Amino acid sequence: MQVRLSGKAAEIVKAQIASGLYTSASDFISDIVLRADEFNQLKLERLRREVSIGLEKIKRRELVEFDLD
Repeated sequence: MQVRLSGKAAEIVKAQIASGLYTSASDFISDIVLRADEFNQLKLERLRREVSIGLEKIKRRELVEFDLD
């Protein structure tokens, strides 16, 4: 796969390589993609947990009426 970056994004990648944290642009981009996926999975897990809590409260009839007026 080829990805073209320009401007600020390209500068960030070059700086990361120059810093010695990454040996190549591919390594840096791969790390970013994997971290983004991990972050999204954690958000989804939290959302599922909160929905589960809400559903349990509904089953126990722990509801609160809400009126916009």
